[in-house]
Amino acid sequence: MKRITAILLTLFCVYCLTGCGSRSFSEVKIDYGKSAIYTKEEMDEAIEVIRQRFTEEQWKDCELHRITYGADEQCNAENLAWMNELRDPGDAPEPFTRCIMFTSEFHSPKTNSGAFNTDEEYYGWQWWLARTDGGPWQIMTCGY
Repeated sequence: MKRITAILLTLFCVYCLTGCGSRSFSEVKIDYGKSAIYTKEEMDEAIEVIRQRFTEEQWKDCELHRITYGADEQCNAENLAWMNELRDPGDAPEPFTRCIMFTSEFHSPKTNSGAFNTDEEYYGWQWWLARTDGGPWQIMTCGY
């Protein structure tokens, strides 16, 4: 009985130390950079939309490591026009007035990685989001 208890206790400790599935979002490193356009709160709202994507089927076994603000220079009229070209009027009836870009680092699943290369680290994965003034951020596109 002591041996079984010791084995179970060991397995429990290993499980707690290694976890299963994705890292806790609280462990994700966030680099806000410097912005004259967006507050930390506005960036946090956009980051939360990205984090939610990692709970969806395609992303759920990916391990998110880092999210980095792209820079104010990315939030220009040309990229805003691009976001409006991508806009589905059924999902966003009003034209977007703001856009933002983040990059991320994440690790793909060790098995059954679907659209990703199996067990690989991804760097510089871009996330483009847009919104109307005061509206919620929407992911418009992501990738390299």
